[in-house]
Amino acid sequence: MREKNRNVDAVIKSLRTFDLFQTVSDEDLKELSLLVHSETFPAGTLIIKEGTEGDTLYLLLDGTVDILKTTIYGDQYVTASIASGGFSVFGEMALIDQDRRSATVQAKTECRTLRISRKDFQDYCRRFPSVGCELLFRISSNLVRNLRKENDNLKLVYEALIKEIEAY
Repeated sequence: MREKNRNVDAVIKSLRTFDLFQTVSDEDLKELSLLVHSETFPAGTLIIKEGTEGDTLYLLLDGTVDILKTTIYGDQYVTASIASGGFSVFGEMALIDQDRRSATVQAKTECRTLRISRKDFQDYCRRFPSVGCELLFRISSNLVRNLRKENDNLKLVYEALIKEIEAY
């Protein structure tokens, strides 16, 4: 269910719950609040589908989502779960590049989100370059943290594979 946000103060209050916006002024958040939209997803809903084109960042206000990857055999497995609070953001790569979605995101429980499109985010960054730069830095830092974590996971899988081969 999509709806345009009409209560700017409530949206600003919601945005303040995210680490991403902690250093952004109320005035700058007011401008951003005009660009975000509320969307609620029932449990089980696919919010993002791996391999599809994406252009939207989601801020998870309430609920939990599963991040799923698909194997070469078509089987899906959960790589992570995200619960609301702090840096509960997904789809952020879509703001930076125009590549296809790298994972599926499914609502594990009913989820309430705020979303912003790449176009609206880029327009905001052009109008407010210092804030836009700070937001991109924070988003990039989160992506780098996730990449480092995945690199560590790949190392563990590689080591387990080598041990399995050596034992054979």
